[in-house]
Amino acid sequence: MPNEVEIKFAVSNPRELTRKLKSLGFRLKTPRTHEMNTLYDFPAQSLRRRGEMLRIRKYGKNWTVTHKAKGKPGRHKSRVETETAVSDGMQAAAIFKSLGLGPIFRYEKFRAEWADGSSHLVLDETPIGTYAELEGPARWIDRTAKRLGIPVSDYITENYAGLFHAWKEKTRSRAEEMTFKAIKGRKR
Repeated sequence: MPNEVEIKFAVSNPRELTRKLKSLGFRLKTPRTHEMNTLYDFPAQSLRRRGEMLRIRKYGKNWTVTHKAKGKPGRHKSRVETETAVSDGMQAAAIFKSLGLGPIFRYEKFRAEWADGSSHLVLDETPIGTYAELEGPARWIDRTAKRLGIPVSDYITENYAGLFHAWKEKTRSRAEEMTFKAIKGRKR
């Protein structure tokens, strides 16, 4: 199974980051595209308790189902990721429901994908702020972060559900999902 290794970092100036990416030889692989994610679990949330994640994602017109195993602690988020394309995410959701799984969290964003020929960076505009993810070998992540001026102290290994819950605590928001509709006032 492929091992996913990544970090996130907050982006205060997306235009400046885009300029830096171009200067480092990154090319836009996928332009800004809407993405909706729904996480699923059993009623007792046994997947979450084990540190696992099961997701149906709609990215543009494409659907995927992803399972992420429990991660290993460290400077980078590292865990086994199994993902496959599905032709109809609503049918996949119906299958999950018949197995006793239900939606536990939804989050959306606009994502642009950049690549340098060996690994990639994604730029995510979310309702709670803009983040970038560097995904690839740990050495590549550290080297690229350094070239972008991102110190190790700015690395984020939390997932979007965790970032959302921290944001809720900080802002005292009553939103139950990380969608633009639920978090009114955020630009799209």
